[in-house]
Amino acid sequence: MEDVQKHSVHTLIFRSLKRTHDLFVSNQGNLPDIDERLEKLRRSIKARDTYGLVLDRAIKSMDAKKLAGDKMLAITDGNPAALASISAMEAGGNLVRYNREKAGLNNSTSLVRASMPNNSNGGVGGGVGSGASNVQLIPKKAPTIPKPKWHAPWKLSRVISGHLGWVRCIAVEPGNEWFATGAGDRVIKIWDLASGKLKLSLTGHVSTVRGVAVSAKHPYLFSCGEDRQVKCWDLEYNKVIRHYHGHLSAVYSLALHPTIDVLATSGRDSTARIWDMRTKANVHTLTGHTNTVASVVAQATNPQIITGSHDSTVRLWDLAAGKSVCTLTNHKKSVRSIVLHPSLYMFASASPDNIKQWRCPEGNFVQNISGHTAIVNCMAANTDGVLVSGGDNGTMFFWDWRTGYNFQRFQAPVQPGSMDSEAGIFAMCFDQSGTRLITAEADKTIKVYKEDDEASEETHPINWRPELLKRRKF
Repeated sequence: MEDVQKHSVHTLIFRSLKRTHDLFVSNQGNLPDIDERLEKLRRSIKARDTYGLVLDRAIKSMDAKKLAGDKMLAITDGNPAALASISAMEAGGNLVRYNREKAGLNNSTSLVRASMPNNSNGGVGGGVGSGASNVQLIPKKAPTIPKPKWHAPWKLSRVISGHLGWVRCIAVEPGNEWFATGAGDRVIKIWDLASGKLKLSLTGHVSTVRGVAVSAKHPYLFSCGEDRQVKCWDLEYNKVIRHYHGHLSAVYSLALHPTIDVLATSGRDSTARIWDMRTKANVHTLTGHTNTVASVVAQATNPQIITGSHDSTVRLWDLAAGKSVCTLTNHKKSVRSIVLHPSLYMFASASPDNIKQWRCPEGNFVQNISGHTAIVNCMAANTDGVLVSGGDNGTMFFWDWRTGYNFQRFQAPVQPGSMDSEAGIFAMCFDQSGTRLITAEADKTIKVYKEDDEASEETHPINWRPELLKRRKF
């Protein structure tokens, strides 16, 4: 009698596992066959459960579409006989495809009537030759990428110096006669827009001034800074008349509501605050962002407040309730700037990954504008459809708003005596006419740009090549 070879328990289990694996390996990953009847039943139950209230309407509209689709769309020359023949053809299904080359025309194929009443020949060629009305189906239009509108290139018109620190913010007054700037030297300066001369200096902040805004309804200038202060200046007396206390850290941005007397500010304490301009009351504290709120804008229509934050989100707020109605999480990096289009119901947000355009009121994504590979600190848009973005490295990119085409880019030269590393654009805005662009820069200057009057489409043609497929990256 042979000795049975002894194996360890581990080896026996492993062999058993291997046998089992070999036995079932052929159909190991296969799923069971789909039962069509059960699948149809599952779909109908789900549809009735989810869409029960509107299901009958959907079925009716689908039936109506089918009926409409059965009727063929045709071009005629308005001849009553031709119209009558179309209805007769629809009744009898008397349409055939023919080759136009055989009929002595070009070699594209088209759907036409096979036989025409009032036609002695009865043949297709005879019908075309005898001047009877030809009936042709309308071809489906191919999707097109819109061609960008031509914009004149912009050129540097004036350099204004006077600040002793980085210029951080700009605001143009509604009458378009002067503009205000705030800087790292803690001073707010008011400049004449036409001549570039200094009109006034306002001192009172104890740290960098990060935001300024001019009221359209009152003789007031509002400012905010890294000293946590929000001030209201009366420009008739050039004095501070109100302080708005509440921010726990530096205040980076402020915006005035165009129709009601409220002020929106945002800052490093991850909040945006809504203030009653007259009573100084903190009406709402808009919480939800998890990092510095770098930009806030206000508009008359919903969403009345939009904020962009270093937590890489954009939030749309209900001003009456003081709550966030929508959070846009498409950006991958911090959002430093938001700009409203002056006439379209849209806005753009800027981040180092790209600039994104959105449609109000829901914040629907429109398109990406890619190419400005820098930290985008600021943006400005005018009614002509020019969007400008300014980078932390001093680069400026000019875009066509509708198509996202980059028609101009350049690096602003730094002021003589400054280092190249001081090239950086912190703020920009168009004047009220949209014909002059004012930028605030790290070389302590303010630069004014205007369109090149001598440029034309011949001298500066659009170098535009449409992509085969516009990639809709989110």
